[in-house]
Amino acid sequence: VQLQASGGGLVQPGGSLRLSCTASGRTIDGYVMGWFRETPGKEREFVAAIRWSGGGTFYGDPAKGRFTIAGDNAKNTVYLRMNNLKPEDTAVYYCAAGRSDTVIYRSDYDYWGRGTLVTVSS
Repeated sequence: VQLQASGGGLVQPGGSLRLSCTASGRTIDGYVMGWFRETPGKEREFVAAIRWSGGGTFYGDPAKGRFTIAGDNAKNTVYLRMNNLKPEDTAVYYCAAGRSDTVIYRSDYDYWGRGTLVTVSS
């Protein structure tokens, strides 16, 4: 599975962004698609995940109440809509795919895309 993430950029505090991650190379039926983020000196942090077959969404603490993850089967693409962004959301965001029963650990995922940088600043 190859993953291509996009949609990062510079946004002011309180603004919104939508990240996209398109999968190619094989079907992602049965996979979990996740988003993580990383800042210098910190561990890669779980943000959100979605089970591709049968739905089911999961959110890490940074995302609860502000971010929404959704998938488009026809486009093999998962989206992360981020609202009310804060400076502490500044990070490189990575999408990932895996088949684990759990979804919040880096080790749950077998495939990773290159990150997309989100900068929240005035």
